[in-house]
Amino acid sequence: MRITLFVTCLADTLFPETGRATVRLLERLGHQVEFPAAQTCCGQMQVNTGYLHDALPLVRRYVEVFENCEAIVVPSGSCTGSVRHQHAMVARRYGDEALARRSEAVAARTYELSQLLVDVLGVEDVGAYYPHRVTYHPTCHSLRMLRVGDRPLRLLRNVTGIDLVELPDAETCCGFGGTFAVKNADTSTAMLADKMRSVLDTRAEVCTAGDSSCLMHIGGGLSRLRAGTRTVHLAEILASVPQTPEPQTPEPQTPEPQTPEPHAGDQAGAR
Repeated sequence: MRITLFVTCLADTLFPETGRATVRLLERLGHQVEFPAAQTCCGQMQVNTGYLHDALPLVRRYVEVFENCEAIVVPSGSCTGSVRHQHAMVARRYGDEALARRSEAVAARTYELSQLLVDVLGVEDVGAYYPHRVTYHPTCHSLRMLRVGDRPLRLLRNVTGIDLVELPDAETCCGFGGTFAVKNADTSTAMLADKMRSVLDTRAEVCTAGDSSCLMHIGGGLSRLRAGTRTVHLAEILASVPQTPEPQTPEPQTPEPQTPEPHAGDQAGAR
């Protein structure tokens, strides 16, 4: 299948390994992955803070870039939710019904990573290997807006070597919420403290999720606690495979010094 990657702003600027892992995973499964360089932001931040007029050109750009794609994969529940549930609304708010219909058509082919794998590609075992104790945080947009359900967990349960442990109060928000964390810092920090307590109670080495934004929030808090628990995007776990040891290059042998044999003339002179 020809799959086009919409990498998202956060992955592009702060977490590029998430995008690279998505490409490695899909190519390992035999699919062709394309990356249109003309892509920009989905406009979620502008919409969520009430600047719909500023989001309109971003909606138009998304449609123009991805309109002819067979399937679009997004390693983010929140950005997928924006494309699916906000783009057509923004276009209609400003009376552009043609753009709204085009947005709906593109949105129908836009999938969060776990949705693409399970629903479109029909795979739950992607051949991953990840020998670590892991807990999964279901992010709000993926859980409530996209309703991805247990798709990420079904994928994780098929990862070889993983020790997957249930996260207490998993469906509770981590407190990020984009600009919410800036505008309501005290509330956001209190919610984060509850989420970190749940993560640490699992004694997991890794907390994973489908959104880099929530992982940035949780990971930032955990790093300040020096708890030893790190955050890893779902795509990176699913892209992991057993490491093949690199062939060892033999060290060059230093020849032992040879004692030169005496010449016949030297022996004659000695006599």
